[in-house]
Amino acid sequence: MDINFNAEQLAFREEVRTFLKNNVSDSIRAKIFNCEPLGKQERVEWQKTLYRQGWGAPAWPVEYGGTGWDAVQRHIFEEECATYGAPEQLSFGLKMVAPVIQKYASQEIKDRFLPRIISGEDWWCQGYSEPGAGSDLASLKTSAVRDGDHYIVNGQKTWTTLAQHADWIFCLVRTDPEVRKQAGISFLLIDMKTPGITVRPIIMLDDGHEVNEVWFENVRVPVSNLVGEENQGWTYAKFLLGHERTNIARVGRSKAALARVKEMARKQPGNNGRPLIEDPRFRDRLAQIELDLMALEITNLKVVSADGKQHTPGPEASILKVKGSEIQQDIAELASLALGNYAPAHIMDTSHEDISSAFPADFYHLTGNSFNVRKTTIYGGSSEVQKSIICRMILGL
Repeated sequence: MDINFNAEQLAFREEVRTFLKNNVSDSIRAKIFNCEPLGKQERVEWQKTLYRQGWGAPAWPVEYGGTGWDAVQRHIFEEECATYGAPEQLSFGLKMVAPVIQKYASQEIKDRFLPRIISGEDWWCQGYSEPGAGSDLASLKTSAVRDGDHYIVNGQKTWTTLAQHADWIFCLVRTDPEVRKQAGISFLLIDMKTPGITVRPIIMLDDGHEVNEVWFENVRVPVSNLVGEENQGWTYAKFLLGHERTNIARVGRSKAALARVKEMARKQPGNNGRPLIEDPRFRDRLAQIELDLMALEITNLKVVSADGKQHTPGPEASILKVKGSEIQQDIAELASLALGNYAPAHIMDTSHEDISSAFPADFYHLTGNSFNVRKTTIYGGSSEVQKSIICRMILGL
């Protein structure tokens, strides 16, 4: 694969750079680079800005409002956004539930939901994991019992990212408990304002509120919110997970983070008083991660190119998920190593003179993110599950 950009692609990259320069504020960039959480309105406004530009859904088909970009253009866009410090688009609506709706839902559901996703009017969250059903997702117990024109939903979802902001949740629910566990699952779209839904925060080690528990107590959901056919939700869930695992690769964001580690290592002295970047052992680790990231980038381009032709991510998405999440963790660990004794500074008051004078505060985010990336090898299907998929479906073992 030739990964050198041609003249047309270079011109597109300049167009993206100009757009980012004119539309991403310094305050937003500072928050992104310092790993500070963005508020709901800031995220929504960025989606609306992209929508007004016609770039609201880079990977969607043109008939649903997509850009018509090829895989390389989408890759360039993601990389430039990461390098410049633009917010990430929320994947739950755009990259996860939207492809399911486009492929499996009725025309009424497409017309109702897709325009509001791309315009930023609706914020979505994912109702998959449960206390007893994470990597073994088919063991989920949240039930949906038919009652006329409605389902009555009862149960609990957990680790629901940013549910505190969500307008809608796409949920896997059990509609037939008598058949084998994969066969009795359905895919429902549920309004988060429906009576009986309770969102309870899960506070993380860094005091962040990113994930939640979502409880359903006799929640009435119209049957018209069912995607596809009843009891066929496992098929739709696997399709969605293929898209999620491709997104987890996050090549552009990892390249931007690695560049920041290099910048830090040029300023941080090593044991011999010379810049850490000149330490052979540190440099070897840095080089290995960079080589892994280059290989991941090429693989990612191959997978998203194939996805653009067949619209169904294959088992290769598991490779992206495993390696992409491991690289994110490797970069965070390398950043902590580079900061040495100052690595815990992200949980301290960085305005304190002893800290702020010792090392540039804008590097603290590199280790502040280390807690968060520990989860990347678990969500979207743990690495053990992904390796089983690779062995069975690619290697034939």
